[in-house]
Amino acid sequence: MVSLYTHNDSNIRKTWLLMIMFFIVVMFVGWGFSYAYNNPNILYFAVIFSIVMNFFSYWYSDKIVLKMSGAKAITRDAYPDLWNITENLSITAGIPMPKLYIIEDPAPNAFATGRDKEHSAVAVTSGLLQILNRTELEGVIAHELSHIGNKDILLQTVVVVLVGFVTLLGDFFLRTTLFGGNRDSKNGQAQMIMILVGIALSILAPIVATIIQLAISRKREFLADSSGALLTRYPEGLASALEKISSYGGQMRKANHATAHMYISNPFGSKGKSGLHKLFMTHPPVEERLAALRGGVQ
Repeated sequence: MVSLYTHNDSNIRKTWLLMIMFFIVVMFVGWGFSYAYNNPNILYFAVIFSIVMNFFSYWYSDKIVLKMSGAKAITRDAYPDLWNITENLSITAGIPMPKLYIIEDPAPNAFATGRDKEHSAVAVTSGLLQILNRTELEGVIAHELSHIGNKDILLQTVVVVLVGFVTLLGDFFLRTTLFGGNRDSKNGQAQMIMILVGIALSILAPIVATIIQLAISRKREFLADSSGALLTRYPEGLASALEKISSYGGQMRKANHATAHMYISNPFGSKGKSGLHKLFMTHPPVEERLAALRGGVQ
């Protein structure tokens, strides 16, 4: 039976795997440059950098995501309905109540972030609060609490930081190589290696980001939908909310490809549904989610 904690251990393992992969990639790049320049200090720097970035992504990635989204913390007095709904559902789910944030944006959407259930947050847009009734809002909050209980939030949030830094690293190598540095023949081989690595990182980073987002998003959205429905015992509330959210069509003001997989719905709005587009969607089609909630898919 699907529960709030079905993939808890699996997500912890995948998070550690992602951080180890990041460590290996940065180590490999550092070794390549230390070999090209015959300077072991570059490798030492790469080791320290990868360790620091893994530490940083685990402890501070949620704050980065909230800042990128323009989310602001709220109080019970300012949003009593949202606060009470979240508090009651958190008690039912058996997890501490997450911190609540509001994003001033007319596009209806929401996401959860944090490193664990004791350090978690849920952010909703002002547009979401305007168009949903109480039972629909309960469905959305239950969906986000399911991500927290399953530790989807840790995996999703770490992806944003680590993949983002790999992208920046590739851009840095390209810029420093093409627009600066010593061009004499002695360093020609090293510069060629830098150019090749920079191009490879620049090309591969967004592809890897998309693959990881696909791997961690689509199945987990179905799971969070099911778990949220179990939590509220009223699947129609979330189904109705998803219909309203998907019908909006427009994109969020601060839509970002790095964080798109974290939202309950694509922050870039509705797009074409060709076979190729569906293959690279970070969210399952809303029709399939509605069918699952309403009993059309087992």
